Amino acid sequence: MGRFLIWAGLAAVVVVLLVPWGISAALSHGRVHPVDQTPPRDVTIVFGAQVLPSGEPSQYLRARLDLAADLYRAGRTKVILVSGDGQSPYYDEPTAMRRYLVKERGIPQQAIVRDEAGLHSYDTCVRARKVFGVNSATVISQDYHEPRIVTTCRMVGVDAHGVSDVSQVHDSVWRKGWLREFGSRAKMMWDVTTRRDPILGPPDDSVHTAVQRHG
Repeated sequence: MGRFLIWAGLAAVVVVLLVPWGISAALSHGRVHPVDQTPPRDVTIVFGAQVLPSGEPSQYLRARLDLAADLYRAGRTKVILVSGDGQSPYYDEPTAMRRYLVKERGIPQQAIVRDEAGLHSYDTCVRARKVFGVNSATVISQDYHEPRIVTTCRMVGVDAHGVSDVSQVHDSVWRKGWLREFGSRAKMMWDVTTRRDPILGPPDDSVHTAVQRHG
């Protein structure tokens, strides 16, 4: 009996970890593209990542921002929504992201909208839909993360296609990120099925205004 319970428990763990992986693979299949093959979308969402003590984006975050800038320059997006943790005056991912895009990549500031409450990937997708009124978007992250954010956004009502950074593949940070995806995708399913409410706040028409301004 004891051995049966052990095996049953292990089987349950495998199901919990692998089913979300399969769902992510299915819902993101055919929706991740190179920059030059990405379907044009008014809005591109860049998911936040570490900002260094100097206030500069980390290598991984810079790679995401560079892809967004490439999409903008290629005429495949009109507005870049930079989403991350901006809840503290001492640590502000969206501000660092906007500063990099403006100063280092020459993107017009009026084409960038900050989301300061994208604390998790799920939060970013839900806020894009419910706060900023985004119905479709290109979403950007590293390749191990991309299937989850495409899937999450689709499951909360944002028609998402993705562009993923592959420049850092197989370094130590990438390997850790890939391993974390097993737990993160299980959490994704929990958040989506329970409809967890992130920090929301009132509707914000900044994205719509920026799109209209672009023409």
